[in-house]
Amino acid sequence: MANESWKIEGEYFESCNCELLCPCLLSQAKVRPTEGHCDVVLAFHINRGSYGKTDLSGLNAVQAFTTPGPMAQGGGTGGVYVDGHANAEQRAALEAIFAGQAGGPPSLLAPMIAHRLPTKTAQIEFSASGDTRKLSIAGITEVTVQAVAGRDGKAVWLDNVTHPYSARLAAARGTASRYKDHSLSFDNSGRNGHFSPINWTNA
Repeated sequence: MANESWKIEGEYFESCNCELLCPCLLSQAKVRPTEGHCDVVLAFHINRGSYGKTDLSGLNAVQAFTTPGPMAQGGGTGGVYVDGHANAEQRAALEAIFAGQAGGPPSLLAPMIAHRLPTKTAQIEFSASGDTRKLSIAGITEVTVQAVAGRDGKAVWLDNVTHPYSARLAAARGTASRYKDHSLSFDNSGRNGHFSPINWTNA
């Protein structure tokens, strides 16, 4: 599938194994994660989007990966899940974008992954309600993140951070966060999380 111009607007969240707060945000991912390595699941919902002439609105995708040390040093292992509701063209577009092959923000993470796992098609359940975000792929991953409450009980937001997906992220905690598939298995419950609206393009 030839690379096309693409754009997506929607929501994203993540759950990693760092203690709150992940040091990657303040170091361009160059320092040691709090546990020495990084295990992370990232979920995406596209409210509106397209890849060339292929409509991606309403679809979901997931990334899951681990790196053996600081993320910027690479050497990671990871894979992508694309929405089972998508047709063949939509699945190919989602894979190109979220595997980092089609430019834009996901391509900034691609150099960190040395061992790419086969992309899978899955029934991905994504929900956002207030300060809570949820992901489910039956038999593979169940993740819920909840914003950290600050003044007046409102979510704490981190501004102007060096994250490839958004410069403004909510601080969150994985109230439940489990993943097991391929050769990877981790439980990030109680650990660091983030969420943010996204508005991406590869232009």
